[in-house]
Amino acid sequence: MSRQGLYTEFYNLKERPFTLLPDPDFIYWTGPHKRAFTVLEYAVLTNAPISVVTGEVGVGKTTLVQALLASVDEDITIGLVSNAHGGRGELLRWALNAFGEMPEQGLDYVSLFQALQDFILTEYASGRRCVLVIDEAQNLSTEALEELRMLTNINANKDELLQLILVGQPELLELITKPELRQFAQRVVASYHIPAMTRESFDAYVKHRLVHAGGTGAEFSEEALDRIYSYSDGIPRLVNKLCDFSMVYAASSGEKVVSEKTVLGVIDDSIFIETRNEEVFTTGREHSHKAAE
Repeated sequence: MSRQGLYTEFYNLKERPFTLLPDPDFIYWTGPHKRAFTVLEYAVLTNAPISVVTGEVGVGKTTLVQALLASVDEDITIGLVSNAHGGRGELLRWALNAFGEMPEQGLDYVSLFQALQDFILTEYASGRRCVLVIDEAQNLSTEALEELRMLTNINANKDELLQLILVGQPELLELITKPELRQFAQRVVASYHIPAMTRESFDAYVKHRLVHAGGTGAEFSEEALDRIYSYSDGIPRLVNKLCDFSMVYAASSGEKVVSEKTVLGVIDDSIFIETRNEEVFTTGREHSHKAAE
């Protein structure tokens, strides 16, 4: 029996409520997510040169980007670069690919820049603006960020033709505030940091996903929810992982309401690897025992 079949049938659910892949049908907007989305919408509508959204791993940044991609008007051409890397000129190739352009191999930097500029100008002549979204932007070098800033200088008369939206982990802000990137920072019009969920938002998030999947929203005991929130620190990706496996364990034990004991069992078994940014990654057993002290 599949993992999905194991507990979806037991809890009379239509589908698994806690998956890791972004699913627009399961989106739950917390207050900070709504504000972050509003900031991005405002940036696009006002033609802001550079906008920045940051948050810890798993806080919902990619889901936010996917929602933005689905909401833009037809007069906006969006390119998404999920994880750019490489040396000088490679970022230009990534940008061209994001816009559906496939430059020839072996082109030098000047030729790649010209190809991207020509594409942007062609879109502008057709009544469309270009927005380039860079996800995992904290991995970019200072040279790459300066390269991006130069792209925002492409203009026609008074119109700036390319907008940048950088999405990344908190260290992205540390990167762009370096002295050598002062000119880049000056072009950042909007910046927003998505925090982890509060306990109130966490409760609403879990209930929303359960109900949307066909459940009652009461499949977890209060003590189990306390433990999940304490362990996950309100990071949606960790919440999903722990809730998913807790329901697997509970169903295999015949529990109609997931107990704290079951959640601790998942944590103690170290079923998954933590992905939070910590100086020391603790095992599930260490974390659960510390939380119980």
